[in-house]
Amino acid sequence: MIRRRFILYATFFSMVAVFLYCLVNPTFFVEGNSSNSEAKADSVRLRADVEFLANSKPARNHRELAALGESANYIRSQFGPNCDEVEYQDYVVEGDPYQNVVCRFRGTDPEKIVVGAHYDVAWPFPGADDNASGVAGILELSRMLKHSTKSPSNDIELVAYSLEEPPYFDTEHMGSYVHAKSLRDKNSKVKFMISMEMIGYFTDRPDSQDFPAGFLGIFYPNAGNFIAVVSGFSSLGLVRDIKSKMIRSSNIDVRSMNAPQKAFGIGLSDHRNYWVFDYPAVMVTDTSFFRNKNYHEKTDTPDTLDYERMAEVVRGVFGAIND
Repeated sequence: MIRRRFILYATFFSMVAVFLYCLVNPTFFVEGNSSNSEAKADSVRLRADVEFLANSKPARNHRELAALGESANYIRSQFGPNCDEVEYQDYVVEGDPYQNVVCRFRGTDPEKIVVGAHYDVAWPFPGADDNASGVAGILELSRMLKHSTKSPSNDIELVAYSLEEPPYFDTEHMGSYVHAKSLRDKNSKVKFMISMEMIGYFTDRPDSQDFPAGFLGIFYPNAGNFIAVVSGFSSLGLVRDIKSKMIRSSNIDVRSMNAPQKAFGIGLSDHRNYWVFDYPAVMVTDTSFFRNKNYHEKTDTPDTLDYERMAEVVRGVFGAIND
């Protein structure tokens, strides 16, 4: 009886240990390398892009078609000088026109890497972190790719999406669903997709980081001063690879979380729609409302963001897609 109980306990704790290991998905013997002078993201340009989008009047929500159009035109104008191709991906929802903005770089391997961020906002809020920060990130990636001395190995698509926010979240009207479906319809091969979802809010204040489950505080910092790579358990290898490359390419603390796709917080952005079509996808995030209390509030303004650390996030993502 004692032996059987010991085996049961050992099996249980082994399973818990494996679960926690997969959840945190640690990387070992990876050191940051900030000596790559080519991979520099410009914090001044990042702020300028955030300010343009966040200062839109009226706010760029699903009802304000003119404001969304102005934002899309701005994004295209910033992509234009950098991309091999840039275009609008138009679609209609309930009789109203919406559009994604797609920037393409041609590589030697047609298997695509997609990096996307949504440019719409919730309700009448400025949405500096959510998600002008992510859009500014992909605009800066386009500039970095343009001026890189190394051509990308894979085809790269940078996509600014419309309609990520309510009332269209978790519907086929999301811009990211439209884009992901278009890739599947063309039988495009996708190496992976990265959703840049809120990448600009950081604080060193103790106990500023919350978690969907209290026990997670044992494994992560209690201050909101890190960036996270998030996906499901099926993407353990992908998360570890992107995390490692971001660590090597930047000067920011990079953490990760792998959990069931249905777990709270894991699928709360555009990467969810690439899962629908069996494309591997992750989210790079400052953890949103688990840290930033300005989430979906009028206080989500450009002055609340840390553009130096945001630049390091972009630099890390650049290292992950152009290694």
